[in-house]
Amino acid sequence: MNTYNFSLVLGGISSRTPLLEDKLYNAGCDDALICFYGSTVYLQFDREAAGFQHAVLSAIQQVESLKGCQVTSVDAGGYVGISDIAERTGLTKQSISLLKEGKRGNGNFPSPLYRLTGKQPLWQWSEVAEWLASYEKIPKQLAAHAELVSNLNLALQLRDKTVRAKVGELMEALPNKH
Repeated sequence: MNTYNFSLVLGGISSRTPLLEDKLYNAGCDDALICFYGSTVYLQFDREAAGFQHAVLSAIQQVESLKGCQVTSVDAGGYVGISDIAERTGLTKQSISLLKEGKRGNGNFPSPLYRLTGKQPLWQWSEVAEWLASYEKIPKQLAAHAELVSNLNLALQLRDKTVRAKVGELMEALPNKH
């Protein structure tokens, strides 16, 4: 068994939820630290499991066994800036900047997705992790975890029927590329 570190962002509860710590502990989340960012509740897990997917899915199942509580996202992925990439990979910010600018490597670093005109653009972590793993800058397992988190976050968003319907409408309106 390995220990996996990840965070779950929760909805439907707050720091004012009565007996929150006891409820989460009794649900099986004895391996999580309860944290708050403003009124947002998130759990930082150190979970032993046979695999990363099992660790995250079992935690989601336990959290959502609490009435009114739902997981809104897995906070181990998403969008990252240069500093985030450096922190997650153990590479320096300068090294990441040189890779992104094509001054090191083959010059095909993934393109940022957001804030392109700003001073701090954002990349999709799963794309960056896959690229870095393909050049043996990070372990392939880290890239696989990033892809899983990206897909889980999309699945968590699409659980909402309204969101799913709106996304379906937009998908129908887009040109079919495949």
